[in-house]
Amino acid sequence: MKRKLHDNLRKIKDRIANACIRAGRDPEEVTLVAVTKSVGVDVIRQLLELGYCDFGEARVQELTRRAAMIREARARHLLENASTDHAEPRWHMVGHLQRNKVKQALQWVDLLHSVDSLRLAEEVSGQANKLGRDIDVLIQVNAAGEPQKHGVAVGAVPHLAEQIVSLPRLKVCGLMGMAPLTEDVEQVTWTFGRLREIFEDMRSERFVGPEFRHLSMGMSHDFETAVEQGATMLRVGTALFEGLSTNG
Repeated sequence: MKRKLHDNLRKIKDRIANACIRAGRDPEEVTLVAVTKSVGVDVIRQLLELGYCDFGEARVQELTRRAAMIREARARHLLENASTDHAEPRWHMVGHLQRNKVKQALQWVDLLHSVDSLRLAEEVSGQANKLGRDIDVLIQVNAAGEPQKHGVAVGAVPHLAEQIVSLPRLKVCGLMGMAPLTEDVEQVTWTFGRLREIFEDMRSERFVGPEFRHLSMGMSHDFETAVEQGATMLRVGTALFEGLSTNG
């Protein structure tokens, strides 16, 4: 399993590097977030042993369960092998977040990718204040205008960002979005390009700080196009875990 995972990771990194060459970018600018919902905890542990540490989950229940199991496994490993510590995992909440799940999510999450309303942001801010910790968030944008998808409308992004920035304990670190699930590369490119334009326009706004530097877009079927259009974070699961067990 470890060899297959290593091979898959190498292929993904090669594809990212080639996309960066085409776009005149440095591959070090791009973070690969492994969306682990389809694989078991043993696969996450193997990735940690390979020095990889960014993991994404779409459901709070699974995020909580996996993060707790990994923490326990790391603690046990340190007791048994004090001289060989692995990377500390960073957990990304990449799916839609309900307000009644915020408290649970904040026990583990390092970055929220899917803040799409002021009410949700206020709940995150309130819970973060109770925990006494700052929370990094991305604003989810419905750049393609698809009614079935979550995300704030394009025209409302700057206003929402300005409101969220004023809330205590929240750091607005960028934007997140998805392209339509289609074989039409031009449509995907247009959507990612539109999101990048919004991102670049907002970077010039005085109410965002230097932490506003992340553009989370691109999944298994379109991450190369996302890289070419400026993505700094890719949310990849299927392509990374191809050929591995899908036991949870």
